[in-house]
Amino acid sequence: MNPQMKRRLMLAMGAGLPLLSHAAQKNAGIVQAAARPPKLGLALGGGSARGFAHIGVIQALEKHKIRPDLVVGTSAGSIIGAFYAAGFSGTQMEEVAMKIRDFEIADISAGSRRGMVVGNALQNLVNQYLQNKPIESFATPFYAVATNLVSGKLHLFRSGNAGFAVRASCSMPGVFIPARLGSEEFVDGGLISPLPVVEAKKLGADYVIAVDVSASAENVNLHGMFELLMQSFDIMGQSLIRMESEKADIVIHPDLRKFSSTDFQLRRELIAAGYQAGLQAIPQIKAALTKD
Repeated sequence: MNPQMKRRLMLAMGAGLPLLSHAAQKNAGIVQAAARPPKLGLALGGGSARGFAHIGVIQALEKHKIRPDLVVGTSAGSIIGAFYAAGFSGTQMEEVAMKIRDFEIADISAGSRRGMVVGNALQNLVNQYLQNKPIESFATPFYAVATNLVSGKLHLFRSGNAGFAVRASCSMPGVFIPARLGSEEFVDGGLISPLPVVEAKKLGADYVIAVDVSASAENVNLHGMFELLMQSFDIMGQSLIRMESEKADIVIHPDLRKFSSTDFQLRRELIAAGYQAGLQAIPQIKAALTKD
């Protein structure tokens, strides 16, 4: 098409005049691809007991009919993320959280020098609730972040045994025995990506909601080995969390200063704190997702 005809077509469009055919527009090089809604990613960070706050954030998102297109979880975030991506609602997850007892997921190792908890109980519990569904069958694409113990590289579980993926992502060194798959061993994803924003972006998310459940607790109990390990892990992850937070489009950070990472008995309060933080973020999320 010559430049003069192309100019006429563009003037006709500007005046709201009908065009002869879509083919003519295409040949003139003035057809634009239909805009698609942004792909929404949800990045759920680690935080041990504070991870229950993720449930409250999800409940707030559900209340306003905001549903992510993909979910990436690290450590505690991988547990909540797996249930959510598999189809559990926020209410159903809260019911499960209030029902589970510590002894059901903490299978103490018998004399192992590599960790206090085996991890089989956690793996089996997840698979039981999710009816042994493999990750690739989930309603929403799900990815669990773990660390390869030998290479030190990030490993993303995107298919296969969901319980094992969660177990690997949660296998905090010194607490859990490393999760073995074939000749490879995996430990907590928080060593590399405690708030997996970068991975969500790599997986195609245009807009990432990151839920950071880390906190500097006001009252820290450091009398036991487990508490000491948890506090050390929290400290190590802070700089990585700050770097990943900067890459998120919005960071939901519940006020969890009065909770420690070992406050497993305060599940309902943690969920409530997450819900309040989620509600506060809704206007910003809606504005971002609806703008042209």
